[in-house]
Amino acid sequence: MSRLCALLLCGLIALLPVSATAAVLLASVDRTRLAVGETFELTLQTNDVTLFGKPDTSPLQAQFEVGDTRQVNELASLADDHGPSTRWIITLVPRESGTLTLPSLSLGELHSQPIVLQVLDADAPVAATQAPVFIEATLDQNQVYVQAQLILTLRVYHSVALYDDSSFAPPDVADARVAPLGNRRTYEKVINGLRHGVIETRYALYPQRSGDLTIPALLFTATTVNADDTGKPRPGPQVRVSSARMTVRVLGRPALYPADATWLPARSLTLSESWNPPPEDAREGDSLTRTLTLKAEGLSSAQLPPLPQAELSGVRRYPDQAQLNDQSTERGLVGSRQEREALVPMRAGSTELPAVEVVWWNTREDHLERTSLPARTLQAAERPAAPVDNGPAAVAPRPRPLWPWQLSTVLLLCTTLLGFGLWWRARSQPAVARLAATGPSPRSLLDDLKRACQNNDPQASRQALDAWARQQSETLAQLAARYPALSDALDGLNGALYSEAGRYWQGSGLWSVVSGIPTIARPAPGAEENLPPLYPK
Repeated sequence: MSRLCALLLCGLIALLPVSATAAVLLASVDRTRLAVGETFELTLQTNDVTLFGKPDTSPLQAQFEVGDTRQVNELASLADDHGPSTRWIITLVPRESGTLTLPSLSLGELHSQPIVLQVLDADAPVAATQAPVFIEATLDQNQVYVQAQLILTLRVYHSVALYDDSSFAPPDVADARVAPLGNRRTYEKVINGLRHGVIETRYALYPQRSGDLTIPALLFTATTVNADDTGKPRPGPQVRVSSARMTVRVLGRPALYPADATWLPARSLTLSESWNPPPEDAREGDSLTRTLTLKAEGLSSAQLPPLPQAELSGVRRYPDQAQLNDQSTERGLVGSRQEREALVPMRAGSTELPAVEVVWWNTREDHLERTSLPARTLQAAERPAAPVDNGPAAVAPRPRPLWPWQLSTVLLLCTTLLGFGLWWRARSQPAVARLAATGPSPRSLLDDLKRACQNNDPQASRQALDAWARQQSETLAQLAARYPALSDALDGLNGALYSEAGRYWQGSGLWSVVSGIPTIARPAPGAEENLPPLYPK
């Protein structure tokens, strides 16, 4: 019955997240930018585990080749605070290039949201296409500004199976900072009618000086998979392929760029602000939190400078430490810098907050741009004074009665006297109460030991011997040390207890030794004069 209740309780806990949130069907893809002939994965996830079957993929067949569909069920996890879910992973291949839209798919009464993909016309590599494993290295542009982002994409194509021991050392480029872009990707691509597996790795390179930037050849190593006579896989020969060496032109800082501004070459840059509470609710002495966020596509957060700060009269500023964040996207790295500060108006009235401007270079359109937040006026209202009523109708506060305090004082005094009386009475009592001796007498214990020895029962003899020794003034070990004959008899008894020869043991020897030892009874417990020492030696 208890096990059934526990199962029902676990079932109710597992269903709590489902009932707490409405069931949805979320769609996501592993990448939104790919080439014709490359596979990608569409994942549909729902938190309604009562749905059965598979999603309807017929709307995808017009623009995509639909491959395998895998279903993954996940149980509820209290550690991660998420409920049970079901995922369907669908492998797709685009049939054409351009901007394609994954249509909404349905599962029961649930519908997923559409997703937009960018499918490129990528020519299959022609060099070394006959080799089972070859590598391709590409750059997103043939020239780049200094400290601007240059994306290096490495793709390893293999028409044979490889073990998961491949190694790809990151590029070591002189005069450039290298940052990985996301995790390694694996997918498939059809080249000249032959399906290849693809291992893709991307890096963001930031040249630190103008001139020619040389990217050395990169080495890829992996172990192939062969099959023995029984068809079982076994390690094959190790393959080693290297990419081509590449050179890119790095342009210097344009002369049009302001000399006193921080050099920011980016694809796009945005500047935004938020307030808590809104600036319209500003009051004298109250704190307002202003958050400025600078986000740049193609730059890391470490390249973004602090935003300009101006002196404000009548307003105290308490800036917080800037928060830096980097996000890897299909177009590279997106860095953001968030600055938060508390503004406290010290007087009522208006305060002018100047405009915030950031100068940057648009690398996509190759021109200078300025992004700014407009100036605003912070109008702080006067704090209302606390109301004071001194009129004749004011009623004096009623005094509180004193009897609760007097009663609590009397109770405290009584309990103190009672505790003192108990302590004084306990002083006349002995520290350790004398206890009357209990248990069997030494004579009866000797009779039990004699009876067990006469029956040649080693187990009962051992128990009777231990009981007899506890009534003596010395322990059994001390008695064995004083009487060698007792030590020999104990060895024989222990040997009989822990060996197969116990049934041949004769107890007459043990009894003759114990009966010859003078009996000195241990004093009754509780006798103060014979109490054991506090720290026995």
